[in-house]
Amino acid sequence: MAFGGRSADDRERAAAERAARRGTLEPPPPPPRRVPTSRRPAPRRPRRTATRRHWGRRVLALLALAAIVLALYVINGTFQPFHGDGTGSVRVKVPSGADAGQIGDLLERKGVVDSGTFFQLNATLTGRRGGLRPGSYTLRRGMTNGDAIAALTKGPKAKVVKTTDITIAEGPSIREEAPKIDKTSLKGSYLRATRSRKVLRAIRRLGAPRGTRTAEGFLFPSTYTLVEGAPVRNLVEKQLAAFKHNFGNVDLSYARRKNLTRYDVLIIASLVEREAQLDRERPLIASVIYNRLHDHTPLGIDATIRYQTGNWQRPILQSELDRVTPYNSRRVPGLPPTPIGNPGLKSIRAAAHPARTSYFFFVRKPGNSGAHAFSSTNAQFERDNARYQASRP
Repeated sequence: MAFGGRSADDRERAAAERAARRGTLEPPPPPPRRVPTSRRPAPRRPRRTATRRHWGRRVLALLALAAIVLALYVINGTFQPFHGDGTGSVRVKVPSGADAGQIGDLLERKGVVDSGTFFQLNATLTGRRGGLRPGSYTLRRGMTNGDAIAALTKGPKAKVVKTTDITIAEGPSIREEAPKIDKTSLKGSYLRATRSRKVLRAIRRLGAPRGTRTAEGFLFPSTYTLVEGAPVRNLVEKQLAAFKHNFGNVDLSYARRKNLTRYDVLIIASLVEREAQLDRERPLIASVIYNRLHDHTPLGIDATIRYQTGNWQRPILQSELDRVTPYNSRRVPGLPPTPIGNPGLKSIRAAAHPARTSYFFFVRKPGNSGAHAFSSTNAQFERDNARYQASRP
């Protein structure tokens, strides 16, 4: 027994007594079992490597899809398997020395192809890049690259669009030309098209006085290429555009110094066109007109009477010569109220810049040369006229 404390037996008996007193009471729960730290499972870490592999596969799939889409886009843009044939027509002039890229850009600007880049790519991939020929073409709007390349490798004679050439002669009036034009493949009435409100507004901007009801003089004579079956108004629009271009380059300074308007010059040009057969005589005939206008003398040009009556073939009747009208230049001084036809550029230039002469008269010379005898006096004119009349059958 240890000094100052209990022995081991005493402690065991005390424990037994306490247990007996508790009787049937449940024993206290055992203390929680502690698991050694070394045996605890480690916390799970994120599966970073697997996630990275997952996103990597997605990115590669997206890049592959983008590459496929891009390839399909380039193939479709280059070869255009689902593209239409195009519509309408457009004139294109391919300059000499232009390469495929420049030609493609030109065609894109004109609306012939959708993309100059894809046009160039098609020409390169199909081996036709070096075969594109310069010249003037009539092509369709919205053509495929392949069709456009095929046309340009054939040259300007390629008939991509069926066209017709309409030639308007220098001099004749609208009424004279209308029956000929109406017999072509163009649709509509030429005479009616020249009288439309749109045309009358256009000639007003080109110099016609307010209230002018005819486009006479403004329908520039030339050869025009149009699509077969096109509206005849397309021809009229081309003529007005050609007039604006050509007349706009004529120097009118001399005519203005003589107090003549643009419309006056156009009227004089139409008279010159009717009377002159030789280019060298156009400025001389214009000088006679200028001199007579300055002297307030009637012009005496029978073509003005023929224009009003529509008689260009049979002899002029005496009653027609005696009738006083604004178009009777034998009796009324000054210019007729409108041009009497549609003059060409040479006559317009002569009307703007006549020769400096003292001539007051001219009459046809005998023979078929088409030349005229010019004179400054009535006596000389009478002699020249007598020779001409004597030569007639």
